[in-house]
Amino acid sequence: MTAAPRNQADPEEPERGGDDRPGRAAARPGAATRVARQAAIVDLIWQRAVHSQGELLVLLEHHGIETTQATLSRDLDELGAVKLRGADGGTPVYRIPEDGNPGFGVAHPPQGGTTRLSRLLGELLVSADASGNLAVLRTPPGAAHYLASALDRAALHDVVGTIAGDDTLMVVAREPLTGDQLVALLREL
Repeated sequence: MTAAPRNQADPEEPERGGDDRPGRAAARPGAATRVARQAAIVDLIWQRAVHSQGELLVLLEHHGIETTQATLSRDLDELGAVKLRGADGGTPVYRIPEDGNPGFGVAHPPQGGTTRLSRLLGELLVSADASGNLAVLRTPPGAAHYLASALDRAALHDVVGTIAGDDTLMVVAREPLTGDQLVALLREL
């Protein structure tokens, strides 16, 4: 008689099925795998402004996913989620990098390209200035890398690349475009 293979699921996740051995928890209704739970978190954060973990727990529950605050906190950390203020200085909301941290098998967010970039520019751009073939963009503290990543991923033909600090990023225009023209292009998105 051959022993059944050991379940190699995530140790944080409950066992599936009727395993009643000591130390083994049965699946509770609404429990989701880590990948499914994290995919739902990404979708929810991309679809709406989420201001707190408590709010996110309620949203997950409405989608049939039960989890604990500790697990949600770990998920947000693994996904690289950060809380950022918009350009208006309002209440911070959670944001997740566009790649959704593929190391954990999470699907890419639903928006991409210039649609996403346009939304982020509207939310995060505080001011823009130009010099030569450079556009200098100001964001709320901590948001410059996030906006630079969105610019890089949008792969605009007129953008050679970006360099970001904490609240300022430099965008290099592809010649013959000038920095002023690039600022105008970005404001039109």
